[in-house]
Amino acid sequence: QVQLVESGGGLVQAGGSLRLSCAASGTIFSINAMGWYRQVPGKQRELLAAISSGGISNYADSVKGRFTISRDNAKNTVYLQMNNLKPEDTAVYLCHSLTSGYWGQGTQVTVSS
Repeated sequence: QVQLVESGGGLVQAGGSLRLSCAASGTIFSINAMGWYRQVPGKQRELLAAISSGGISNYADSVKGRFTISRDNAKNTVYLQMNNLKPEDTAVYLCHSLTSGYWGQGTQVTVSS
């Protein structure tokens, strides 16, 4: 059974940074394309960043230049480094395997002004 477990969320002031982690188990992680999404109540889930099995990344315009997605296949983990955080970045952040379709449970990020 595939499991994706996010960690690293929390409360941070505007302008601060957080690094989210998503640990995968039950799958051959290295062949999975992975993505980070965020969900705000009442809004559509937003794809923020994606990384291919070969390490090629893409970003939404809303986070380009501030967020960086990376992966460590030896640790079965994908990361999202978030810098210069803004109050509008407040959301639940979710990890998703674009290859297998599995989702993590999400981690809350709250950015105070």
